[in-house]
Amino acid sequence: MDVATRVPRSRRKTVFGRDPAAYERARLGYPARVYAILEERCGLARGARALEIGPGAGTVSRELLGRGVGALTLVEPDRRFVRYLRRRLEGAPAPVTIVPKPFERAVLPSRPYDLAVAASSFHWLPPRRSLRKISGALRPGGWWANWNNHHGDPYRPTPFQSALEELYRAEDGRTTTPAEGRAQDARSARKRLSAHRASGAFDKVALERVHWSATLPTARVVALWASFSDIVTRPPARRRRFLEGLARIVDEQFDGQATISVLTPVYTARRICSVEHGGSGARGRRARS
Repeated sequence: MDVATRVPRSRRKTVFGRDPAAYERARLGYPARVYAILEERCGLARGARALEIGPGAGTVSRELLGRGVGALTLVEPDRRFVRYLRRRLEGAPAPVTIVPKPFERAVLPSRPYDLAVAASSFHWLPPRRSLRKISGALRPGGWWANWNNHHGDPYRPTPFQSALEELYRAEDGRTTTPAEGRAQDARSARKRLSAHRASGAFDKVALERVHWSATLPTARVVALWASFSDIVTRPPARRRRFLEGLARIVDEQFDGQATISVLTPVYTARRICSVEHGGSGARGRRARS
């Protein structure tokens, strides 16, 4: 059994705010295609009212503000990130409201949103209940989008990914082949698409997989992996050994610079125009007919 399986999710999802500035420096952003999808399909436009769930250090928040949203609400449960966001977004070009609560308990402004997004955060939420709340926060015809980065695209395996899997096997006794990764991705996609459709509150449910790459020096690769919850929550000696092994791989096998293939699945859905506020299930399906 690997470390990530043994450590409770309730603990793993709290580790990211320990050092918000280091977290922001370590993490990769998202490819331009993600924001193109929001603009082309999901109504991201100047003046739009937007809601972001789990903004963390505010990478996506700043992109939304830079693309002209008229108002932005951020729901962030980690008060360390909340303090960081307040500093980073001071003087933003549009009003920003920060709700320092878990999304499940957050009380949102009553005026509905045009767009709601979650970047690398939706998988920490209970999907059915969260989708009901998200649909209730959107105006009829408003859009919802969620996505996250998978560092190691199973559809485009690289030599670095193969070497990394050997490290995981040596340290944890586990590994994931590209075929297994593709199967996992397919299962995850079916599950998430099904949850959106079963809610009865959304139509135009879609998935677009964005494939891209990042080439990083050794220190940046190590910092990135050191920000992942399954690494942060290891006992100190095991964490140090894993990261030292990772640095050796990049230095010795890839001349100090590794190319990481990244998969970013982007899920989008439109709130059904006739669905009742907060409607779901059979009631939402009847509203469509």
